[in-house]
Amino acid sequence: MLLLLLGIVHLVATPHIAALIRHSASTGAADNLIPPMLLNHILVGVLLLPLGFLTFYAAPYSDRWAQVIVRTTALTVATLPLTLLALMGLRYFDAPLFVVGFLLVVTASVTLLLAAFSRPRTTDSADTAHS
Repeated sequence: MLLLLLGIVHLVATPHIAALIRHSASTGAADNLIPPMLLNHILVGVLLLPLGFLTFYAAPYSDRWAQVIVRTTALTVATLPLTLLALMGLRYFDAPLFVVGFLLVVTASVTLLLAAFSRPRTTDSADTAHS
């Protein structure tokens, strides 16, 4: 669910970032910077939605396909907090939406890792199909 929420926050933040660029850069620079930012933010926000849904859908199952989805997602998301800090540093932590997004990424990382690699799952899709 946190990945779905992160996708929504990402999309909600997009117009705020565009406004920030418009106010912080010259008109010509803003005209050059906003389109790639919009492409990136919309693309990532939209892709987080099905990723979150698939992970949420697979989470209760112990089948191999579900473990692959959940564990791959967990390991990938776990790289994000350190990657963000390494590439962006601390300079954006005065922006509330950035802090919310970063905290959601950290929370999603920890939650996904715990869920994906802790206790064995007990619900198989075969069990639910026969119920």
